[in-house]
Amino acid sequence: MSGLPERVRARACCRVDLAGGTLDIWPLGLLHPGARTVNLAVDVVARVEIRRSANGYCVRQGETVVEAARVSGIREAPDAALIGHILGALEVPPVDLTVKTDSPRGGGLGGSSALAIALIAAAEAFTCRPASSPDERSALARDLEARLMGLPTGRQDHFPALLGGALEILHAPGGEVVRRLEVDLDRLGDHLVVAYTGSSHFSAGNNWQVVRRRLEGHEPVSEAFSEIARTAEEMVAALEAADLERVGQLMTREWRARRSLADGVSTEEIETLLELAHSAGAWGGKACGAGGGGSIAVLCSPEVRSAVERALEGQGARLLAARPSGDPVSVEVSEPA
Repeated sequence: MSGLPERVRARACCRVDLAGGTLDIWPLGLLHPGARTVNLAVDVVARVEIRRSANGYCVRQGETVVEAARVSGIREAPDAALIGHILGALEVPPVDLTVKTDSPRGGGLGGSSALAIALIAAAEAFTCRPASSPDERSALARDLEARLMGLPTGRQDHFPALLGGALEILHAPGGEVVRRLEVDLDRLGDHLVVAYTGSSHFSAGNNWQVVRRRLEGHEPVSEAFSEIARTAEEMVAALEAADLERVGQLMTREWRARRSLADGVSTEEIETLLELAHSAGAWGGKACGAGGGGSIAVLCSPEVRSAVERALEGQGARLLAARPSGDPVSVEVSEPA
């Protein structure tokens, strides 16, 4: 353990996806030339702290503590499996690891991916490796998540955690092309409301149904993805033109196409909350992530924001402090005294 830092801390933001989600799962985006995903880092944060340990591995997440003599024991623990995969892939020696995530479990905000990015960055610093590129970190996180779940996973969640800001992720042959959009994040935050429905979701299950149907050439699913891709292209233009009313309308349009992809993407709870927000004056909105529960995001003018928030809370949703963030993943290293 000599030569290793005493402690490493890292933090990374979760995201709200505005349009084009699921197209980031290979090869779906390639089947719709020009397809892109548009999303936004928000200050719902995943935090990791790594400390030296002389007594094996210990992972603390809230009140849950997992201890093991070897990293394989962490991989086999249901509550720490992804952490174990990352520690093993980066050959991290025994450590005391504390993890905190602001996102509700199953909140549809990419919380596990933000955690993965924070942990990869922290583990690289702790083991004195050169920092990998954003593309390398994203690929590693995606592949380890896929190995853990045994299902295809995408990359859209990782780039907001890595880079911050509002992003356009173009799904081009040879790999994603990521561009940070010129957006007034403070102004966008004044118009954005994010609320947790109270029901967790399992994105990989919904995503696999959709991927399979698209690869099998299911025509309604293919048409829905084409509409999602067109909407995402228009979303980029609306964001850069600062036309937030149009952004909200496009979120609703994207959601109408998305909920047709498979049973379970939408729920009665999601539809009720979105309708209440619309009735209170919101321009539009959608479920975050793969749907089936989790959170919703809506856009509205500041003048009706309080009414929208009251309507959502009155239906039992929990408002989240999720303002847009320009912060990339950050790492703080404490050397031995």
